[in-house]
Amino acid sequence: MSNNFQSLLENRRTIYSIGKNVKHSTEALTEIIENAIIHSPSSFNSQSSRAVLLFGQEHEAFWKVVFEKLKEFLRDEEAEARTQAKIASFAAGVGTVLFFEDMDVVKMMQDQFPAYADNFPVWSEHSTAMAQLATWTALAEQGVGASLQHYNPIIDDQVHAKWEIPSNWKLRAQLVLGSIEAPAGEKSFIDNAVRFKVFK
Repeated sequence: MSNNFQSLLENRRTIYSIGKNVKHSTEALTEIIENAIIHSPSSFNSQSSRAVLLFGQEHEAFWKVVFEKLKEFLRDEEAEARTQAKIASFAAGVGTVLFFEDMDVVKMMQDQFPAYADNFPVWSEHSTAMAQLATWTALAEQGVGASLQHYNPIIDDQVHAKWEIPSNWKLRAQLVLGSIEAPAGEKSFIDNAVRFKVFK
């Protein structure tokens, strides 16, 4: 059994080889991304997800920030060269979406619903994950390649300072996007019997 939604999910792949040959304008990409995040679900409709969209020089500046921070952890020239090549592959794209969660919203929900207080930080993670998947899938549907990266929390201070991000926004992931310059690799799946239990 197949349907359009299933096909969209299957089409969303991690694309590491990206470029700047995207047919969409920055405005069109922004609309796709914003729409995906706006319509992503959140617990109690808390709408805790936030995003910073970086294009052009701002996108490239972000990956320079990442590399400069990573250099503090590299022990030799070989590791630095490998890391620089990896970061350059991300900078080769057209943009990066920084996904945040507004922790003030999480705290507000905890105060309003104390019986569920311990769950709201977890549900916040669910919210950002769904926003990330929705955005990634929406871009893939438009033929835009992307990969999800996680250089937080080591870059948090630098990102907050450079782009004047509110302190209550917690960085959760970075989705780098661009034209698909090479297809995704083969993907394997564990056996369904390991993953699922079905009772009838």
